[in-house]
Amino acid sequence: MIMNVTRLLFSVLGLLAFVLFVRLWVGAGSYPDIGRLEQQIEQQNKANDEQAEVKRLLQMDVVGLSKDDEAVEEHARSELGMVRDGETYYQVILRTDPEATAPVPQVKAAPHVE
Repeated sequence: MIMNVTRLLFSVLGLLAFVLFVRLWVGAGSYPDIGRLEQQIEQQNKANDEQAEVKRLLQMDVVGLSKDDEAVEEHARSELGMVRDGETYYQVILRTDPEATAPVPQVKAAPHVE
């Protein structure tokens, strides 16, 4: 009788150990899952660092705009296309940019009548 209980107990413990080992290698919290989560954390940290740099540059820009009238004027000219009174605005279109060049109109010759 004691042998049967011991055998049953070892069988249940063996099955429980097997289930725990399977969960360790497959499923939530498994080794592959932890590796995937660590990779996601690394990617998110990289994105956070990039956003922190953008934030730092924007903060420098805000400080510059709040203290310097020339910086405000530079932004108005470059981003809004503003010009001062009496200035002439010239737009240069490079021929290397196919979208920027206007199509050349086709001119048809009139028939020669005598």
